[in-house]
Amino acid sequence: MSFPKNFYWGGATAANQYEGGWNEGGRGPAMTDVTTGATKDTPRYVTYKNADGTTGKMSMFGGTLPEGAEYACLDGYYYPNHIGTDFYHHYKEDIALFAQMGFKMFRMSISWPRIYPNGNDEKPNQEGLDFYRSVFEELHKYGIEPLVTISHYDDPLYMEEKLGGWQNRETIGLYEKYCHTIFEEYKDLVKYWLTFNEINSAIMAVSFIPNCPDEIAKKGYIKLHNQFVASAKVVKYAHEHYPQFKMGCMIAGMISYPLTCDPKDVLANQHHMQDSFYYCGDVQVRGAYPGFARKSWKKYNLDPGFFEQDKDVLKEGKVDFFSYSYYATSCETTHKEAKRDGAGNMSMGYKNGYIQYSEWGWGMDPDGLRYSLNELYDRYQVPLMVVENGLGAIDVFEDGKIHDPYRIDYMKAHVKAMKEAIEDGVDLIAYTPWGCIDLVSAGTGEMRKRYGFIYVDMDDEGKGTLNRYRKDSFYWYEKCIKSNGEDLD
Repeated sequence: MSFPKNFYWGGATAANQYEGGWNEGGRGPAMTDVTTGATKDTPRYVTYKNADGTTGKMSMFGGTLPEGAEYACLDGYYYPNHIGTDFYHHYKEDIALFAQMGFKMFRMSISWPRIYPNGNDEKPNQEGLDFYRSVFEELHKYGIEPLVTISHYDDPLYMEEKLGGWQNRETIGLYEKYCHTIFEEYKDLVKYWLTFNEINSAIMAVSFIPNCPDEIAKKGYIKLHNQFVASAKVVKYAHEHYPQFKMGCMIAGMISYPLTCDPKDVLANQHHMQDSFYYCGDVQVRGAYPGFARKSWKKYNLDPGFFEQDKDVLKEGKVDFFSYSYYATSCETTHKEAKRDGAGNMSMGYKNGYIQYSEWGWGMDPDGLRYSLNELYDRYQVPLMVVENGLGAIDVFEDGKIHDPYRIDYMKAHVKAMKEAIEDGVDLIAYTPWGCIDLVSAGTGEMRKRYGFIYVDMDDEGKGTLNRYRKDSFYWYEKCIKSNGEDLD
């Protein structure tokens, strides 16, 4: 068995990392616009100005804005998301390159503040609506199906700062209004939608921050629940008003193994997968919280009644397909002397001696992709999409050429793993590797950590021509798509 004839090969991006034009066309600011650049060894910061005129910064993970302060861009800092790699001014050129590779699907996001600059505006920004209409029409000109993420770390800053963001249930209604607008506007141009990008990122701090404070964890679970409710409401609305739509969830693939065969490690890994991955999948696909959710609520002194008040809404808003990101696997153990993975301040778990690691400390594991696809399809029995995957690496640009055999090797192994999963009986319908064209890293704000098949001349300080160049992997992926995954040499 091979890839189905109608398989969606493509690539994935996000507006906040790729689009640029942050203060053009009527767009309002987002949190990413006040987030600095960093490296794999230093954190990104969110900057602000206090009421007395002094300035400050806080970690992008779990920081709290001082009372009376406002988010602000400050002199002396570089904000890489302002430019991204400038899809806003290069979309026709970029889509033509995607078409040359043979893309059948392009995953992108709509920037909420480009549609509603403050989130609670009475009317949408027409320039923003027109921009995305032009993008979708350009994609269809080449026969490329848009896969649109509605919210991808790109909420209006005003909503975060003045309304409390997703801690405030009023945000659910604002999200509904935003969705109703774009659904109606693009009903003839977009069929596939993802309600939130990596929705489990709301509680990732529990895994990433050592001894995560209870208050941060509580806020994460409240935010996540309100996003579950918002997602369910718009999924139900789409099913009732636009039956041609296919609505999906998107979850960060926090895939792990027990480090040893110690039964305590097996249990530790089971709990990790439940809390970080299946907690979200079960709600969005099955329409109800799993039994193990109560364990987390109890741990952080959360009232079960808060989560149970919306059980009917969740049941009525089940998604049509499951999508997730897959880059790496990690390990869980109760033996704390084991070596951790990751780089700098970012660690996902413990190091696996049977796989290789990237420069950024991510465990490269194509077998883990096959394993996770099988586990997910067995659990949910809905079509699956792998909507992020790839190798972040430093590419050397010489004489207008970029030789990236390491990326080709990574991609080849993961395409083989998907084919094996399909042979196992998995209903996999799409593959959109991440950063198909170079863009700003979400975790570090770097440009040097490149994923793309297309090289963009831009460095970590925002210097460069923004010219586009095809990498060797561009031609490899073109051949892969043309042969429907059969010719991988």
